[in-house]
Amino acid sequence: MMDNTARLDHVVLWVRDPVASADFFEKAVGMEPVRLSEFAAGAAPFPSVRLNEETILDLMPLTMAERMKMLPGATESSGHPVNHVCLALPGDDFDALRARLEERAAPVSDISQDSFGARGKAKRSFYFRDPDGNVFEARHYD
Repeated sequence: MMDNTARLDHVVLWVRDPVASADFFEKAVGMEPVRLSEFAAGAAPFPSVRLNEETILDLMPLTMAERMKMLPGATESSGHPVNHVCLALPGDDFDALRARLEERAAPVSDISQDSFGARGKAKRSFYFRDPDGNVFEARHYD
């Protein structure tokens, strides 16, 4: 029987270069590319990266903005990112992510303690940017 409880399926990020973005999310953040070869071959309109078994980030090329006609004003959403997307990680993965980001000289914030989130207060958190300026928060709970 399928579990139909509410979950986050995907987040669409506007990016200038989907291949470079996929490389960043794979090598710096540790996500698995999805449909990257299909995108490179012209068989998929955009690639994605997998956060976990149930959630992906779609890396939508800014050139696709003019095709966003599903709702009035959807075209104008390109270049208007959300404030940030938060990734909750186990403690070891949190530390490994920060180390990879620092190796790549990606902008990162100081580490905060006890910030509130979906599971209560997180033990530690920090913010970082991807190459397109999208802001992410990484956190871990006890």
